[in-house]
Amino acid sequence: MGKRRVPDLYRAPFPLYSIKIDPKAGLLVVAGGGGASNTGIKNGLHFLELQLVGENQYSASLVHSHDTATRATMNLALGHGVIAAGQDGTCSLMKFEDCAQKREGKPSNDVAMYKPMIFFFQFPSLKKKFDFKAHEGEIEDLDLSPGNKHLVTVGRDFACSVWRNNQQVMGLKWHETIQVAEKTYRYMACRFGKVEDQKDGLRLYTVQIPHKRERKPPPCYLTKWEGKSFLPMLTAPCGGEVISSLAVSDSGTFLGLGTITGSVAIYIAFSLQRLYYVKESHAIVVTDLAFLPDTFKGQSIKGNNETAMISVAVDSRCQLHAVHNRRTFPLWIVLFFCGLVVVGIVLLLQYFIPGFL
Repeated sequence: MGKRRVPDLYRAPFPLYSIKIDPKAGLLVVAGGGGASNTGIKNGLHFLELQLVGENQYSASLVHSHDTATRATMNLALGHGVIAAGQDGTCSLMKFEDCAQKREGKPSNDVAMYKPMIFFFQFPSLKKKFDFKAHEGEIEDLDLSPGNKHLVTVGRDFACSVWRNNQQVMGLKWHETIQVAEKTYRYMACRFGKVEDQKDGLRLYTVQIPHKRERKPPPCYLTKWEGKSFLPMLTAPCGGEVISSLAVSDSGTFLGLGTITGSVAIYIAFSLQRLYYVKESHAIVVTDLAFLPDTFKGQSIKGNNETAMISVAVDSRCQLHAVHNRRTFPLWIVLFFCGLVVVGIVLLLQYFIPGFL
């Protein structure tokens, strides 16, 4: 697909860095800001209500805003009525009540975070369980498997490590899957995902980007790993634009990618083939992505779309990217045409070979 314009779902008064969706209330939580500098750009969290207008048109309206003073929120985690917001060197916890009733956020405790280290806290007591040094230098991304059995971390030190509690289980070696030099690429993101139609199936997806910028950029890569043994299953190129964000749909069927040039893509998780692509949909870096959840609220708002994903970027825009249901033919039509083909072949044989029947 070529370059096309995706309508803005919402435009915030500050750069956007993160988005999460409350699967219960179906609200979008977007966050960002201008930081501590005196530029006049605010910092905050906005709660948006998403609505389906017609068959495939969407709108989002602001239902609540929460000012975060001088701290810009760079990343979010959400669950059970609590928002964890990464802000500079701290992680702010904010409790919020059922958004359908109160629609408000309330600031709570701040927990110090240091990037080369991993900290585990018991919730809600916030008692530290253990901490350990995971990488040399900055940690780029991390994700917990369902049930919190494994933690996967990626760092700027070229490493991707699997941990159980504070013990390293193994280090992943993606470059051995396609025979490239070990330090020409580095890991950028990691996400666990379910396997469609497999109750206990689990996959891990990682993104690898070139370590150095070149005039003719080499491709970035997606790698799919078995989520329990962590053996590589498939590696595929995903274009020359440097990847900046990764998301996995609730069902594990789709992967979302955003780039530093503002492009957005959706891939089929099974084959790592690209299904949807909009070049430079945003004016600048796509900072986060989120698929509409597979809940009653999420399903009803998808309309006639197979999946829908929301992107946010530094250009302050929030956009929705939908993949329409792929057309399928009823089984009786397929059988009918197969029958016609068989009859046609028999008649041709009878014509050219008299006495065939």
